[in-house]
Amino acid sequence: MSVSHALRVLRDDVRAIFRNDPAARNLAEVLLYPGLHAILLHRVAHALHRRGVAFLPRLISQLSRFLTGIEIHPGATIGHGFFIDHGMGVVIGETAEIGDWVMLYQGVTLGGTGKQKGKRHPTVEDHVVIGVGAIVLGDITIGEGARVGGGAVVVKDVPPHATAVGVPARVVATRDPRTGVTRRVEELPDPEGEMLRGLRDKVLELEARMADLENATETHHEEHHLTYDALPASLWRILDEYDDRRNGRHEEYNLGAGI
Repeated sequence: MSVSHALRVLRDDVRAIFRNDPAARNLAEVLLYPGLHAILLHRVAHALHRRGVAFLPRLISQLSRFLTGIEIHPGATIGHGFFIDHGMGVVIGETAEIGDWVMLYQGVTLGGTGKQKGKRHPTVEDHVVIGVGAIVLGDITIGEGARVGGGAVVVKDVPPHATAVGVPARVVATRDPRTGVTRRVEELPDPEGEMLRGLRDKVLELEARMADLENATETHHEEHHLTYDALPASLWRILDEYDDRRNGRHEEYNLGAGI
């Protein structure tokens, strides 16, 4: 990398901060940004890594991690105009490839899956924005101009100019790069949502069946008691009539004995 090219890259990295961060007021403040420190140190480590230097690139990477809280493997390829906002906790793996004018927020991970060799980290194309705490895993591609929502876990490719959110991430909107108009994507497959709706419907069905069983039980209980209580009542009437007749006979018998 020539000196002039290095200066152009540095200029674009600084311009990216002014473009994306409304809190950036002047160059003196921007030069204090940890994201800028991390990318500058990474560019030095990456240049040494490409030349086959064994230990020094990793040492610079660890020093950058200690100073900024941002861990970028020396093997990662990063284009110009790269901006990490606030930066703490960002991790970028060895085979990650990042295009131009990409923006990452704090806590983003561009990681791998498993212990396979070769390309195992994401490819992030130009003008991508990845939100706070998002995790992008594996050899997948985040298309040009795409946006990844905060906290998303991306394990599949994201098309260009699309917005992906959720766990696992799914595309919820697309944007026309010429007009900037964003349109929501409807009728997407949503296995988790379908499962929850199915469970809700089953719970409602079971509640209705329980209510029917309770009503049937109460009705049967009332009918049983009415039938059961009716028999003693009739017996009591018969006994009362029998007692009345018997008492009458007793009185006649007693009256005759008195005479």
